[in-house]
Amino acid sequence: MTFNALLLEQTDETVTAAMTELGDDRLPEGDVTVAVEWSSLNYKDGMILSGLGRLVRKYPHVPGVDLAGTVESSDDDRYRQGDRVVLTGWRVGETHWGGYSERARVKGDWLVPLPDGLTTRQAMSVGTAGFAAMQGLLALEEHGLEPGPDQPLLVTGASGGLGSSAVLFAGAAGHHVVASTGRLENADELTALGAAEVIDRGELAENPSRPLLSERWAGCVDAVGGDTLAHILTEMRYGTSVAACGLAGGNGLATTVIPFLLRGVNLLGIDSVLCPTQRRRTVWNRIAEVVDAAKLESLTTEVELADVAALAPEILAGKVKGRVVVSCR
Repeated sequence: MTFNALLLEQTDETVTAAMTELGDDRLPEGDVTVAVEWSSLNYKDGMILSGLGRLVRKYPHVPGVDLAGTVESSDDDRYRQGDRVVLTGWRVGETHWGGYSERARVKGDWLVPLPDGLTTRQAMSVGTAGFAAMQGLLALEEHGLEPGPDQPLLVTGASGGLGSSAVLFAGAAGHHVVASTGRLENADELTALGAAEVIDRGELAENPSRPLLSERWAGCVDAVGGDTLAHILTEMRYGTSVAACGLAGGNGLATTVIPFLLRGVNLLGIDSVLCPTQRRRTVWNRIAEVVDAAKLESLTTEVELADVAALAPEILAGKVKGRVVVSCR
């Protein structure tokens, strides 16, 4: 059988992408073959499509760091033909062929059964970004964050895929969400998603003059990192936590130990790549419980597989808001 895929080739240091018809014999090793229905476009996908960061070491390569679809065949007793499944992480789309294809072959250990109440398209509207956002929210709740108007939960990068998903999920769970964005023109959209307040990211951009500022936040899902994260740490309330989910602002952290020693702040690292399977199921089940289908659709843009490569420069430049789902059928 043959299938269509977005195939990356590298010549010298130049990476090119083209829709290509391939045979099943080109699929990588794996236990389960999935008819891919949807994937999504993430910041990491933009880097891979542009040949940045050396995230892909072996070409030719099929990118796409997540996928959702239906099992076509399986050598894994846990999955049968027709099962709906979702896959995020495990470096799919980096070291293993990913979701920008009509067909994928993967390890059964990497898959999660799609929870009742979610379609495959909705799963990719959530995607890797939304999965990481819910990981962060769950980690904060497990470290004591409770809903309530006196418990402000800061979400940074709120106009992006991860941040907007965090606003959606946290608002649905009853939290008082303060959304930070560089696009205040999107304030009404963020309020509609679930934000109680919207602030300009400039409030968090200045380098603090002191290692501690006035206590402000009861929790934070940070999708930015860098100087923004350093500023946030100085404003956390005593004993609260920051779930660090993204590196758009860089992987450096110019801070001191003072917030951790004198205020007992917890810095929770969120890794969606090697997250254990049982934890993945917990995260996806919680997503299915709280997600508002209409609101999820409002932050989703759909593109065809053949058009996804052209969007790579847009997402790297921060011009893509919300979630982009990729139709693979």
